[in-house]
Amino acid sequence: MWHNVRLLNAIASALVALVVLAALAAGGHWLIQRPVFTLKAIQIDGDVSHINGPTLRANAVSRLKGNFFTIDLDATRAAFEAVPWVRHASVRRVWPNQLAVTIEEYKPLATWNDGRLVSVDGELFAANLAEAEDEGKLPEFAGPPGSEKDVTARYYDFVKWFAPLNMKPEAVTLSNRYAWSVRLAGGVQLALGRERTPETLATRSRRFVQAYPQVAARWGNQIEYADLRYPNGFAVRAAGMRFLSEEQAKKLATAPVQKRDSQKPAAKPAAPAKRSQ
Repeated sequence: MWHNVRLLNAIASALVALVVLAALAAGGHWLIQRPVFTLKAIQIDGDVSHINGPTLRANAVSRLKGNFFTIDLDATRAAFEAVPWVRHASVRRVWPNQLAVTIEEYKPLATWNDGRLVSVDGELFAANLAEAEDEGKLPEFAGPPGSEKDVTARYYDFVKWFAPLNMKPEAVTLSNRYAWSVRLAGGVQLALGRERTPETLATRSRRFVQAYPQVAARWGNQIEYADLRYPNGFAVRAAGMRFLSEEQAKKLATAPVQKRDSQKPAAKPAAPAKRSQ
């Protein structure tokens, strides 16, 4: 072995290469640990109407570890996306000691029945309700777990279908049996039932919209409830309507009806003439 010049040269070259690599690694480690690469600033861009500096510092910045070279960008993005109101965050390095973070906020559309909010894209998120309703009360959504996107899509349909009445939905509910109900502005509660076909809800809504002016002309703002599940019409309940109990309805149905004789009463027969004696 010691007489093999080629082998000795190869071993020597390998040792030199290892020494050089070790020196480079040590130098690189020393270099990236210099204070000049310590993160000094984080630039925040994007829609941040509901996010402020103290919130970011408390929920995201305090969790960041590393400097310009060693910080984990995926972990940094996850830290920012854990902040309330943040839907998506993108993170990039800015030479030599900064980060640039672009934030996309959730846009609130409604409240969900578990206390969370629903975004305009049908996504659930947790945030302060008072902040979400700073421009007005949000509609109320409710449905089985995992149905938030379906309820959101139907809400947009109901807004379009009831637009001719200038009555926006204030609440949309999908029951555990997948039956739909809507409360319109003004308090009118509508029962639309289950979707038998793709056109079921649209047909029932259009029927109500077409007939509502005549119904409103009779009852005005007193309409409280409408059941739209009938095949060719709907039933309405209004304040001030008098409802009979089942017993009262039966009595009314079985009461005898007095008939009037349309003919004149027959004339009494004339008394026989007396004979003259």
